[in-house]
Amino acid sequence: MIRQATPDDTDAILDVWLLASLQAHDFVPAAFWWQQQEQMRARYLPAAEVWVCEREGEIQGFIALVDDYLAALFVRPDCQQNGIGKALLAMAKRLRQRLSLKVFSENDIAVHFYRQHGFAITDEGTDPATGQPELCMGYQGEGKQKIFKLSGA
Repeated sequence: MIRQATPDDTDAILDVWLLASLQAHDFVPAAFWWQQQEQMRARYLPAAEVWVCEREGEIQGFIALVDDYLAALFVRPDCQQNGIGKALLAMAKRLRQRLSLKVFSENDIAVHFYRQHGFAITDEGTDPATGQPELCMGYQGEGKQKIFKLSGA
């Protein structure tokens, strides 16, 4: 079941985030992720709209949205490959007409996942906190048409 997160979910969300971050980002020193936990708890999660995937009373994944920015999508490593990330991303797409995100370039699995679900690379940069190269990606929902100004009409 996907539902909006409550303050009581914070510890479980942080556990998912830390476990998944350590696994997916092994090119970043583990100490970095451990040091970021309090910032996540005090600053990032309260600023976001957070949705969790709960199965059998256990939070297995979550998304965090800040306006049209997909700030986080994480699934516990032992729960991956079960459609949780896909379901969470589908929820984000239902909530927003367009989405943008940043992902580490070396996180091939995540880059492939987002491309598979309609995201395109829009820019490249460097994450200021880690110094790692990152990709900016964007999604525009189907049926959403761009409006072009006709010149000379």
